[in-house]
Amino acid sequence: MRMGVHAAAFLALGAALFTGPASAQTRAGAGPEPRMAGFGRALAVGDGMVLVGESRNNLRPGILYQYGRSGSDWVEQAQVKAPDAANSDGFAAALALEGGTLLVSQVARGTPGVVHAFAREGTAPWRHAGRFAPTDSAGAEGFGATLALSGDWAVVGAPLAGERAGAVYVFQRSGATWSQRARLAPADGQQGDAFGSSLALNGSQLLVGAPGRSQRAGNVYVFGLQAGSWTEAGQFAARGLQPNESFGSSLSLAGDMALVGAPFAGGGSGAVFGFRRNEQGEWTELGRLVAFDGSRQDGFGVTIASSGNEIWVGSPRSDGAGVAHVFERDPPGGIVRASKVRATDASSGDGFGASLALRGNVAAVGMTGADDGAGRVVIFEKDASGAWRERAKVESEAESLPAITGNEIRCSEQGKADIFDCGSVELLSFLPIKDIGGGRGTNLNDIWGWTDPVSKKEYALVGRTDGTSFVDITDPVNPKYLGDLPKTEGSPSASWRDIKVYDNHAYVVADASGQHGIQVFDLTRLRNVTAPQKFTMDAHYTRIHSAHNIVINEESGFAYAVGSSSGGETCGGGLHMVDIREPKNPKFAGCFADPQTGNASTGYSHDAQCVMYKGPDEQYRGREICLGSNETALSVADVTDKQNPKAISRASYPNVAYTHQGWLTDDHHYFYMNDEGDEANGSVPRTRTLIWDLADLDDPQLVGEYLGETAAIDHNLYVKGDFVYESNYLAGLRILDITNREKPVEVGFIDTLPFGENVPSFAGTWSNYPYFESGTIVVSSIGEGLFVVKKRSPSTVF
Repeated sequence: MRMGVHAAAFLALGAALFTGPASAQTRAGAGPEPRMAGFGRALAVGDGMVLVGESRNNLRPGILYQYGRSGSDWVEQAQVKAPDAANSDGFAAALALEGGTLLVSQVARGTPGVVHAFAREGTAPWRHAGRFAPTDSAGAEGFGATLALSGDWAVVGAPLAGERAGAVYVFQRSGATWSQRARLAPADGQQGDAFGSSLALNGSQLLVGAPGRSQRAGNVYVFGLQAGSWTEAGQFAARGLQPNESFGSSLSLAGDMALVGAPFAGGGSGAVFGFRRNEQGEWTELGRLVAFDGSRQDGFGVTIASSGNEIWVGSPRSDGAGVAHVFERDPPGGIVRASKVRATDASSGDGFGASLALRGNVAAVGMTGADDGAGRVVIFEKDASGAWRERAKVESEAESLPAITGNEIRCSEQGKADIFDCGSVELLSFLPIKDIGGGRGTNLNDIWGWTDPVSKKEYALVGRTDGTSFVDITDPVNPKYLGDLPKTEGSPSASWRDIKVYDNHAYVVADASGQHGIQVFDLTRLRNVTAPQKFTMDAHYTRIHSAHNIVINEESGFAYAVGSSSGGETCGGGLHMVDIREPKNPKFAGCFADPQTGNASTGYSHDAQCVMYKGPDEQYRGREICLGSNETALSVADVTDKQNPKAISRASYPNVAYTHQGWLTDDHHYFYMNDEGDEANGSVPRTRTLIWDLADLDDPQLVGEYLGETAAIDHNLYVKGDFVYESNYLAGLRILDITNREKPVEVGFIDTLPFGENVPSFAGTWSNYPYFESGTIVVSSIGEGLFVVKKRSPSTVF
């Protein structure tokens, strides 16, 4: 049967869309958004080679990998880096390849983009042949996000320029020099158009996608080369487009046809539209390719590649793991064959089809979600029968800093402990993620501690995206990894895992993780461990599915799951109360939520602290009080009677963005709290710590705001004695002296991210645990590993 590409052509194929990371924090109902390393986001296929970009490295520079055939296999042949390579430099964000010319963009946060030109003769290595950038970098935000190359013309997209109106830069080669010839923007361009998000260039024809145009319905603009100048020659869009369909997100020129992806068309199932240019230069819609088995949010058409008479369309969320759709067309434009291509052993969330490259009998397909976002690429070849066969899966080595053990490294007068910036904090040891059970792409999240009451040994309980690591830190300069408690079987990896301890048992939850539940692990099992092993949980509480955090009041023997979602008894995202006085037999005890708090007005609690109150308010002394950081406000509740919990008060504060977490002073008089959104949205100039006086629980008083030394976002903080220990993402662990409760003073820090500025961003340290009697402090750093440190004593002498 022959299918023509016209309005009635509906093809029997599946689809999907893969989205990248946004923030490190979840919101009620939100899914996980892992940090991507970037391997495979940019692809190109040349003569006998596949090129793979990896631009989002943090602990090493961006790298371009070259793979070639070795017998029937594909192996790495070379790595290419920027001449001035540096960690996290954004090199290899986009690629364009034609013959012996290769263009590679470098797009790093906070710096102007640049494009590197490489050249080679025959099979010689690539040599750097220059670089080019806009003559005026102002208004060129996102320069290098997309690339196209045809002959001596190069086109570079800058879709973030001008408040996301977007722009495209055109360069021409003369000899070995590339010179800017034009800055293109549509005459009717508006903020939010994202003009330049996709490009297709063929000789004198240039198509530019603007998927944000008209409330994200989308549009494609046409430019032509006449008398040496590029001028706007028209625009087109599919018939009947609706807002949010994002027409123009992907583009390909297949001979005389233009293929345009609209990954949110049809309610989110997606479509690819075909257009043909007539003799008058007008582009006429021929029809669309859609998926008969597509479903909402599939996003068929997020990527397109074409070569000869074949068209590949990526569907990175189809069937969970993603598929690519292969269409064969005849010269009139009809589809004569259609099939699906999958990766073997793919898992849900791998994002197969999130990037595509095709040339002749070789295709490369990116799986940018594989290995928790580290990424992988699958190489296919067409056999003699015309069928596509998987030939190889390629990936990069995991990023990792070297371990630091054996000796304490004191913070020098120059403010360095090894490669880490510091002030009055000593580095006892550091274990990278790979040394504590993490695989490729694994990140860390929360951390807690346990001291064995019998042996007095100290242990770090470290949350990973795929499980929990146990590390003996009794000898803090020689920590010993003991083993791994994997995530609940069937649950996805989680950017957010939380651990607390009661009566020698660890309780572990994970957010946006399906039916993860609460894992219960008997920590006394660690006593006799001599070699790393994989553990199983001792009990499993399933009355909740996912939860953002777990709170435990060790005095009362009750646990409180907060931020519950994905099913089970969510309690509106508030306090899901669990009796754990029999540690291996947890029992549901009730719910509490204050619907006057939370972004959805359900009482969603992002985090909390629950105590047997001993503060100055005599009315509540001896009662079980929970202090909830509830997105929009501080919530104070009396949960002594689990069947009849009561809201005591709630309190907001100036410039509230996202009320995140907090901790009481030992005497329960003051509460120190962080807001995770105020630095990022610019409402405060530096890291802000909110100081509450709780002398009257019915009327909490905000008595101070401490502004830190940097602009980094604050995350978890804990109070011990006269000190606050803050994990402030890019700024690392910050220690505040609160001898004067309302006027904190920073007295120490160690920055766990050894490069970059301390800007508002989600990387670096997630949390810390300062409660070991030894004075040892353990710190988790998202992409780096476990830090074991201590605050310098005033009596330290060098």
